[in-house]
Amino acid sequence: MVESCSNHTAAWFLIACASFAWAGCSAQKPEATPAVSVQAATVQRKTIRQIISTEAVLYAKQEASIVPKISAPIQKFYVNRGSHVKAGQLVAQLENKDLQAVLNQAKGAYEQAQAAYATSTQVSLPTDVQNAQLDVKATRQAMDSSRMVYESREKLYKSGAISRNLMEEARVAYVQANNQYQMAGARLQGLQKVGQKAGEQTAEGQLAAAKGQYEAALAQFRYSRIRSPITGVVTDRPLYEGQMATAGTPLMTIMDLSHIVGRTYVSPEQASLLHVGDAATIVPGNQLPSVPAKVTVVSPALDPNSTTVQVWVEAANPHEQLRPGATVSVQMVGRTVKDALVIPAAALLTGDNGATSAMVIGADDVAHQTNVQTGIREKGEVQITGGLQAGQQVVTEGAYGLPDGAKVQVSSSAAPAAPANGDD
Repeated sequence: MVESCSNHTAAWFLIACASFAWAGCSAQKPEATPAVSVQAATVQRKTIRQIISTEAVLYAKQEASIVPKISAPIQKFYVNRGSHVKAGQLVAQLENKDLQAVLNQAKGAYEQAQAAYATSTQVSLPTDVQNAQLDVKATRQAMDSSRMVYESREKLYKSGAISRNLMEEARVAYVQANNQYQMAGARLQGLQKVGQKAGEQTAEGQLAAAKGQYEAALAQFRYSRIRSPITGVVTDRPLYEGQMATAGTPLMTIMDLSHIVGRTYVSPEQASLLHVGDAATIVPGNQLPSVPAKVTVVSPALDPNSTTVQVWVEAANPHEQLRPGATVSVQMVGRTVKDALVIPAAALLTGDNGATSAMVIGADDVAHQTNVQTGIREKGEVQITGGLQAGQQVVTEGAYGLPDGAKVQVSSSAAPAAPANGDD
């Protein structure tokens, strides 16, 4: 009996202890939700540019394919592939002995024509005119003398001093002298009006023909001496000395590599943002440094095959590191916005419906999902056109899966999105 009561008392004691223990545990407060560690950046005002990136094929600024105008063996080359030449420099010589002979002959004929022209215009024609003038003077004097004789005999005949035959002889002599005078005057007028002009034209025609033959022979001779039309580098020279250079077949190719042109194709929407003079950059790759360039051509028409717009960018190439034919990356500045709100692109969240948002950290270290409107992008940054204000903090890492209203802790001090660009 005593043992049974003792066991019962022990049981109630254990139950009481358990009850007190449960009551003590129920009185403790629940633990607080820990803050999520994130990285953040500050919304900044800065200049941002819209960059149009594409690929382009490089071309020389100028290229000349030298084609001989005559067919002749190559006597000598003065340049090799890779040689730098200047405009007007002699680069090749063709065989020209036959052309030299033709030139000498044409030159002699031209000099003879010049002498004949001088003789015709300065000696022959003036002499003929002078002789005609003397004839007119002599025949006039003879006519006047015959007229005086005729008038004298006519008076004597009327007075009965001489016979009629003597008077008629004087009249006939006067008529003949008058006719000779008229003929001399007509000849003089002909020389002055027609003969002199025709003689000069004939002499001028012969001189012009001789000059044309001489200039043609000189041109043929000069065609045998090949000169570079531009300053540049010899990039191709397929023939060798002694081989036949054929008219119409390229003898060598010269390129001006001091400037290089990248030709690319962009969409009409991108082309509408570009203008001649816009800044650009050529990125050649192969560990070569980027090269500043400028837009020089924006085609006004679409390419009929691809419905794209051809754009040219030009860059200085003083060390000739950029080579024609290479494919390079090109970045062109299509639009520049100054004093824009900018955040890192990593802070931007895109929903299934395409809407964009960012997790904004409030003063209470609570992150709230905020809808934003975006603009242009550049190098990992994005323009915000609505939804944010300068100075706010946005989550850049750890935002995905972070619920709205979550407590956050910035793992490092908030930093600007990137160093501000100059307003250039």
